[in-house]
Amino acid sequence: MALQNASPPVRLFLLIISALIWLGIYLTGFGTVHWVLYLPAAFLLFAGVTGICPGMMFTNMLVGKK
Repeated sequence: MALQNASPPVRLFLLIISALIWLGIYLTGFGTVHWVLYLPAAFLLFAGVTGICPGMMFTNMLVGKK
């Protein structure tokens, strides 16, 4: 399976969504939110910084490339 690098606009979008989730976690309280909410925030942050999106790779495995 080849790695897919996201384009700069997609990377910015992923970083913005990640920042909004982290802001929500911060405003709710780090000790209050469920641990599952940290998963999408961390994956989106990773995807935005590196350009490698695990979600896109998993989705492509499920539905296949066109």
